[in-house]
Amino acid sequence: MGLGRFGGGLDVAKFAAACGAEVTVTDTAKADKLADSVDRLRQYGGIDLHLGSHDPADFRHADFVVVNPAVPPENQFLRIARQAGAELTSQIEIFFQLCPAPIVGITGANGKSTTAALTAHILAAARPEIPNAPYGRVILSGNIGNRPLLAEIDEIAAKDLVVLELSSFQLEQLARIGKAPKISLLTNLTPNHLDRHGTFAAYCAAKENIFEFQKLDPADPAVSIFNAADPIAAEWFEKYHADKGRICIRFLPEDVPEKMRNAYPLPGRANLENLAAALTVARMMRLADNNIENCLGDFKPLPHRLELVAQINRVCWYNDSIATTPQSAIAALEAFQGPPIIIAGGYDKNISFDEFGRKIAETAKAAILLGQTAPKIAEAIRRAQDSTPPLSARRRPTPKPPHTQIKTVLSLEDAVAQAVRIAKPGDVVLLSPACASYDMFDNFQQRGQLFKKLVTGLSTG
Repeated sequence: MGLGRFGGGLDVAKFAAACGAEVTVTDTAKADKLADSVDRLRQYGGIDLHLGSHDPADFRHADFVVVNPAVPPENQFLRIARQAGAELTSQIEIFFQLCPAPIVGITGANGKSTTAALTAHILAAARPEIPNAPYGRVILSGNIGNRPLLAEIDEIAAKDLVVLELSSFQLEQLARIGKAPKISLLTNLTPNHLDRHGTFAAYCAAKENIFEFQKLDPADPAVSIFNAADPIAAEWFEKYHADKGRICIRFLPEDVPEKMRNAYPLPGRANLENLAAALTVARMMRLADNNIENCLGDFKPLPHRLELVAQINRVCWYNDSIATTPQSAIAALEAFQGPPIIIAGGYDKNISFDEFGRKIAETAKAAILLGQTAPKIAEAIRRAQDSTPPLSARRRPTPKPPHTQIKTVLSLEDAVAQAVRIAKPGDVVLLSPACASYDMFDNFQQRGQLFKKLVTGLSTG
């Protein structure tokens, strides 16, 4: 249920067909929206595609329903399947049941993709330097979407190490079978996906499954890693650190040695937190600091994450389309010394923009707003401008105009054009929406790609 465009449904369908199952793929999206996945499935026999809507009969006659993480547990078609006696499962559940290798699981509201990619990079790059390394190949997958989970399951050996980015949706699914990674890490927690979870408490409960279901064995303890700077992570450390069969570790950006900071190519405190998290896992795997330091310069930032697109007429354009929460966009604003021009707004996930508005009012030269949330963000900025003094504890060393310009536009094309009119040499233009993309785009990748295309066009136009 849910073929999707990121490969998860495709991976499951191919795996099930290879196992000899009679496979039906059902998705409410039409074939043209799923063209790439549909084309790749045509080479496999025994797979029926029911696209454009769900048919209750498919769920009544199924033995297993493999559910995309984006599908809420209370979905009406899943109720039909349960009533008919079908077993509900998911790609991530099947993987955890079959994977012979230890798993490093990384979750959080912000930074989990970069932390997962950086952790895998360090572990793989530094491994040849470790005598009698405690692991073999390093496999990076999960919510990061870079490779299928199940297509390669037969190639994973017990000595390998799997690094997974895990979403709150996937962790809800894993809770059904009581599974969690051997090494679990939380980057931070701020409100997200409240349109799905309803409350911040429910969102946190889904994330906590990554620790709640770890297997506790005093002879081979589970490892739980927490960001000491995050209030909820710090609270969970206190909750779990006395468990027998569990090793609890805290990390802080200040723990990163200066030489590593200098070798690390990504800007801002949030990225330093990501490095501190990855460093904790690497040290757990017996990597020496000098080996870790030597491979940091080769790390390539992931697309759409504070990605420098171009410098045009001494204006730097950054693509941070991955920033789908206010807190992640705040972290992006904090990565720059001078007052940036921020492009923000998008799909409404029912998250407060008060703190984001204060940060923009304190630090930004201009805010160019679009999408469903543009009026909410604009109002939050105006409230912050009217309050004295600003509420944020952090201050910029560089001066900023007394009032941030607020511009509302109808499209990303208009936003880039408006930024061109405002920007002066030395400025930074930052796409960091603080919102999901679904009101105007299929996903954050499509939004980021269009931004990059528009900016690249400026340099050639």
